[in-house]
Amino acid sequence: MALTLLTPLAALVAIAAVLPLAAFALAAARVARVRSSLALPPPSRAVDTQVLAAFVLVVLVLALAAAQPALSRTSKQRIRTDAAALFVIDTSQSMAAAPGPRRSTRLDRAAILAERLRAAIPDVPAGVATLTDRVLPDLLPVADAAAFDTTLQRAVGIERPPPRAVSVRATSFAALGAVPHGGYFDPSAHRRIVVLLTDGETSIFDAAPVGRAFANSRTSLVGIRVWGENEAIYSAAGRRDPNYRPDPSGREQLALLASATGGRAFEERDAAAAVAAVKAALGRGPTKTVGRTRSTRPLAPYVALVALLPLAFVYRRRVRQ
Repeated sequence: MALTLLTPLAALVAIAAVLPLAAFALAAARVARVRSSLALPPPSRAVDTQVLAAFVLVVLVLALAAAQPALSRTSKQRIRTDAAALFVIDTSQSMAAAPGPRRSTRLDRAAILAERLRAAIPDVPAGVATLTDRVLPDLLPVADAAAFDTTLQRAVGIERPPPRAVSVRATSFAALGAVPHGGYFDPSAHRRIVVLLTDGETSIFDAAPVGRAFANSRTSLVGIRVWGENEAIYSAAGRRDPNYRPDPSGREQLALLASATGGRAFEERDAAAAVAAVKAALGRGPTKTVGRTRSTRPLAPYVALVALLPLAFVYRRRVRQ
């Protein structure tokens, strides 16, 4: 751990205040010498040098705060060599549903859950894919958590890209059967997990082929349903889409998928249990060093608070006079 200045040149602002004060002190010293030579009495109200020093200290402390001191720590980043995770986000139109206008949509909440789950397995390479009637990769599993978060924020959106077929239900869990053998995972990843975030509103699908694909590739599945019975799709103007109705059968559909793949299904309120299930499925394994990460802890706000001490001294001194 080391102390560093993030913006050291910002400390130069102290010169603008310190130089006039220094000039004042120099002039006062000269006046004192002249007065001594002429045997003149000191003025009735001399300059309070302690107050002056306190103001100089305030300027110096604020200049240090402007330089943004911070504690920096560099640590090695280690990743699992035997595991990988793929977060599959349902981006069909129904994921735009929300409890009300300008409230968080299902997709918004799914992205937050994905970030939370990703943070719970920091040493496991993780990727992002989207699901409608097909699964498309946005980011293959990597160790870089920042790349994962950026992909979620910038690349994942409702029907981006749109499904190939126009139908009442754009989501099809059958498409997940292509994931285990579709090149989404590095061959060295013997422990693989697909984390599915969906509202469960899928078209009718045959779960058996999906289950066989997962079983033959030692791929686990954890599904999380992000859904609310009173949610609706709202336009930018806040108007409710009359053609959409929430489908409560999504819970059974996700449970069917989890059963076929030997996985687990959860509701969004059970996020903690989902995290535990993901960790249990991945277990522990060998790691390797892939680089270094640097973290910083800003100290500027705390340094700025120190400036209150000399100001308090000035206040008390003025009160006593």
